[in-house]
This record gives sequence, structure tokens and C-alpha cells, in this order.
Amino acid sequence: MRKIFAAVAMAATVLGFLPSAAGARADDPGLPGLPADLVAQDVSFRGSGGLDLRGSVISPANARAGRAGLVLVHGAGAGTPREKLLAEAVAFARQGLSVLVHDKRSEGYSLFTRSYSQLADDTLAAVELLRKQPGVDPGKVGVWGLSEGGWVAPLAAGRSKDIAFVVVVGANSLQPLRQQAWAVAAGLRKAGVEGSLVERTEPTLYRAIADGGMFPEPYHDSEAALMRVRQPVLAIWGVHDLLTPPRETPPVFAAALERGGNKAYTLRFFADADHAAHRTPDGGVTRLPELAPGYAELVGSWVGEATSGSAPVARISGPAPVQADDSVGVPPAEWWESALVQVVALVMLLVAFGGYPVVALVRWVRGRRDVEVVKAARTACAAGLAVVAGAFSYVFYVVMTGGKLAAPGPLVAGRPVVWLALQALAVLTVVAAVMTGVRWRRIAATGERVRLGLVVAGGAVFLLWALYWGLLLP
Repeated sequence: MRKIFAAVAMAATVLGFLPSAAGARADDPGLPGLPADLVAQDVSFRGSGGLDLRGSVISPANARAGRAGLVLVHGAGAGTPREKLLAEAVAFARQGLSVLVHDKRSEGYSLFTRSYSQLADDTLAAVELLRKQPGVDPGKVGVWGLSEGGWVAPLAAGRSKDIAFVVVVGANSLQPLRQQAWAVAAGLRKAGVEGSLVERTEPTLYRAIADGGMFPEPYHDSEAALMRVRQPVLAIWGVHDLLTPPRETPPVFAAALERGGNKAYTLRFFADADHAAHRTPDGGVTRLPELAPGYAELVGSWVGEATSGSAPVARISGPAPVQADDSVGVPPAEWWESALVQVVALVMLLVAFGGYPVVALVRWVRGRRDVEVVKAARTACAAGLAVVAGAFSYVFYVVMTGGKLAAPGPLVAGRPVVWLALQALAVLTVVAAVMTGVRWRRIAATGERVRLGLVVAGGAVFLLWALYWGLLLP
């Protein structure tokens, strides 16, 4: 719960560089098993805040002088190893580029805390290192960003003229919170889910998470970052992207570039490709190791054009992307739906529904019987506690599995059986609370009136809470 009250702290960063030509160290295995036509040089540099980052520069074995360079920027994940992007690094190096791929930071980066600005500074440090590598033309070094890297790479490009071009894959022009809510909702709909769980509960949960500081960079303004990019841009999407809205994102992406005066962009869609532009045999659910045919070649030829001053102007090509449902904005929470209010409501429900059985237990331990057993109160308390605990457990579960591989369980009329059971318990809670209120008016003993009154008050709070979370909606 302390995370609910935590604010995401963004520290000011100081950028430093420490290039190294050292070979593999005992604690830095580098990239074993590299193809014979390529060579790798292990390097290290200092990223934002002086953090030591390690990577490898991969180049053709017979690389020509004056070649272009490309820094790869990871997607989401703390401490992602460079091997995660080895397929891309090898493919791009075989196009004649020197490719720097490095291990992503874990310090200052977690599920709840991260700074795209800090990651952009890490990227700028990597660019500076690659520009100094032998045989690399310092005026021909660009950045490539995947997914989250599609937010980071434009930030870095907007800060430095040393970046010659930008390539992004599976990038998003929407706010991160909106993108994530869409991805999970799309996964649930793909699994056949309809109704309040996907329409109301899922986005409501994300609003509460963001308000509590548990969703990093929820309202990052990617359009503002793109408007500051002056370099040529190549943006690539797989037709079957299930994590970024592939139909909505590209037009906004292009419009933001043009508002900034940049028409040197190419937007390209690849058939039978997923979020990372890898081949997919089943509409984006499974990612194969191979890149989409022609993807690496496009990057190689486009970089050659961009670094020679002849980047294509406002070019859009490829098959139409597949996107079944539009994304929906996830605005900041109002005060009455804030994370703090949600926590207070949960505490009230736990006290109201937990107090009645606790008093009964204490009386039983002391050898005393309840003055008068009110079965409706017992039912309201038991059902209410089950709904509160079960709803959050289930919703968090479906959110964690709600992307490409949503697993909501068996469905009836588009509703998960578990969710229907929770909704039935919610209705039972409200009915039992009303019946308890009727009985409460007939109770004479002051102590029992207070005890039952607490259950009735809990029922009133529960009614509002359950409506807000969609438990009492179809």
C-alpha cells in the first residue's frame, strides 16, 4: 500500500562518458556465438547519473571506413541484456552498419519507477561512444528504438544534433497509460470477453494505479517529443501489432512530425509481423526468431539514403494494419476516484464487513453467545469480503495476462465465469445489507444497533464502490 502514496521521483541527471576498448571481462561475457562474418568489440560507457553500462559494437568483419552507426534502444524491462536484441544487431550489421547494443539499466528503473528522460540520456551516451569508434563516420550515427524505445529515441534525437537519423519499431504516439489500457483490453476482447470487466473495470484499475504512482510516465507527451525531431525518421509497424494500436498510432506520429516541420519520414508496415517486426504465424500471438522479410534490408538502404541527404519525404507504404478496436483515453482520476479515496473505501469495507464476525468470534471465545443472530448481516459480511478480496485478485490476474495471451477463464455470454460469480456475490451483498437495515430498525440493544449499523453503512459504501468498479454493471 505504501506504493499508493509514493510519488514517482525524477532526479536531475548528469551525463558522462567513459569509452573503453577493453575486450570481454570475467563478469562481462559479451556476445558469444557471433556469426563468422561479423566482429564484436565489448565496450562500456557512463550513462545518466554516471551509471556504468556495458555493451558490444557489432560490425562486418571487412567493414569499410566511413560507415554509418546505429545505437539500439530496448523496449520495456529492467536490466534487459544485450542478447535480447542480438537478432536485430546481427541483421543490421550485415547491412554494413556498426551496431551498438548494450545492457539496459536496472538502477532507477523498475515496474513502478522509470524516467524516459534518463533513458534518453543513456542513449546519448551510447551515441557519443559509437561516434568515436574506429571506422564509424561520426556524422552518420543514429538511434533505433523498439516499443518503449520508441518513446526514448525521439527524446534523445530532440536533444542532440549528433544523432543523424531515427528508426523506431512498434512505437507509440499515444500516452503510455492509454496504450497499455488498450493492449490489455484488446487482449481480453480477443479472448472473447465483453461487458463491464473490459469496458469499465480494466481502465478504472489503470487510472487508480497511475494516480497512486504505480504506473511510470503515464501521461508522457510523445507528440511533443516528436515535434522536436528534425532528423529523418523511419517508423516500422507489424501489421499484427497487439501491444501498440497499429492503425491509430501512425497518423498521429506523422502529424506530430509535420507540425514540427519534419517531412523527412518514412512509415512502413510489414505483413505477417508482430510488435517487434518479427515474423508471426498466428496474428501476433507467437513471435518467431526471424525478422520480417525485407525489414533489415529496408533499414540498411534507408539509412544509406538518410545519411546521404536523400531521405524519402513523407512516404507511407505496406499493407493495412489490423486493429479491431479503438483505444480510449484514460484521463487522470478525479479526487473522488483517486487512489487515496480507493484505499479509504477498502479500509471502510474491511472494517464494516470484518467487524461483525470478529465481534462474534470474540464472544464465542469468551463463552458468550450473540444477543441475536442476524443471518442477513452474516451473509452481507461474508459475501462482501469475498467480493472485495476476489475482485481485486481476479482483476489483477487478468490485467497481468491480458495482453497478447489473455486468460480470463471459461466464458458465458462473453463474461468470465469467475467475474459472473463475483457479480452475483455483489448483488447478494447489497440485498443482504438492505435486509440487515430493515432488521436494524427493530433492534433495541444499543450495542447490537451499532454493530449492525456498521454493516448497513458498509453496504452503502459497497453499493457505490461496486457500481464504480463495474461489479453491478452488465
